[in-house]
Amino acid sequence: MDRVRDKALGRFLDRGALKRWSDLARAAEQMDLSELRALHARAAGLRQRVDRALRVAEDRLALPRVGSSAIQKPLHSDWAWRPPAWRHRMPEPGAAGIETRAELGEALTLFHDCRISELSFRQVRNRRAEDLAPFGLRLDVFRFDGSFLSLALDLPPEGLRDLSRHHILRADVTVETETPLEVFLRMNVRHGPNVEQVVRELPMDAPAMTAEFDLDYTGLGERTATGAWLDLIFEGPEMNQITLRDLTLSRRPRAEF
Repeated sequence: MDRVRDKALGRFLDRGALKRWSDLARAAEQMDLSELRALHARAAGLRQRVDRALRVAEDRLALPRVGSSAIQKPLHSDWAWRPPAWRHRMPEPGAAGIETRAELGEALTLFHDCRISELSFRQVRNRRAEDLAPFGLRLDVFRFDGSFLSLALDLPPEGLRDLSRHHILRADVTVETETPLEVFLRMNVRHGPNVEQVVRELPMDAPAMTAEFDLDYTGLGERTATGAWLDLIFEGPEMNQITLRDLTLSRRPRAEF
C-alpha cells in the first residue's frame, strides 16, 4: 500500500515540476539577465540528471540486454564464454593514442610497436537485430608506423580446467572493417615452461567467422594446460576502422578414433 501511495505522490510531484518548468520556459523571454543565468544553471544541472537517466534506461531496455551471456554454443561444447568487454560496460569506454600493453578491459590487452601511436578504441553499443553481444569493440587506426597490431585475450580458469590435447578450442568472431584486412588468430597454450601455438587465418568472406584449434596437433601430450591466451593479429591496419561486434570462445572434446 505504501508503494502505491509513494508512486501516486511521485506522479503528482512530477506533474507539478513539469508545469513549473513549462511556466519558466515561457517566462525566460522576459527575465532579466541575472535571473536568466540562475535559471540556466538550474536547468543545466537538471538536464545532466535527466540525460543520465535516459542513457541508463535506453541501455537497459535495448536488446541485447547488458550482461547477456546468450551464446550459440557449438554441439557437444563443455565450456563457452563471452569476454567481459563484450558483455559489460567498461569503466573506461574509450581512449586515444593508446600505448602498447594497454589493458582495454578485463583479460584484454592491446599490443603494437608504433613509435607514435595514432590508435584509438571505444566500446560501442550493439543494437542490430542479429547481435547477441550487448557491446562491441571499435579500433580506429590512422597512420601506422609499426609492424604489428594485436589484441591478446586471456582464457579464464574455467576454460583451462582439464584442458588437454583431447580438446578442440573454437573462436567465433563477428568483425566489420572499412577496408579489406587480413586477420589471424593465434591460440597460445602453456604447459610448464613451454608454449604451443596454433595459427588460423579468418576467412573474411562474411561478418561472422569461425576458427578452430585442434590441440592434438600441439606438443601438449597427456599434460593439461596451465595457461592459454588468444591473439587477434591485424595485418596492415593503417587508415582503417575495425569493429569487433562479438567474440566468443568455446571448447569441446575431440572425437577419438
